[in-house]
Amino acid sequence: MKKYKVTITETLQMEVEVDAPNRSEAERLVNRQWVEGDYILSADHFTDVDFKAVSFQRERDYER
Repeated sequence: MKKYKVTITETLQMEVEVDAPNRSEAERLVNRQWVEGDYILSADHFTDVDFKAVSFQRERDYER
């Protein structure tokens, strides 16, 4: 049997409304608020999951 390393990637998503003069400022504002902990995404915000498997043998071949 071969060994595999499987990466699990979950996607969480939340929509928020903000007043801003333009799109880039709206993104900057929400980014700052997110960094400050104003928006906490949880399992309730789950939208997708993806699984990717890589053989350990294949990884060793790439390292050579």
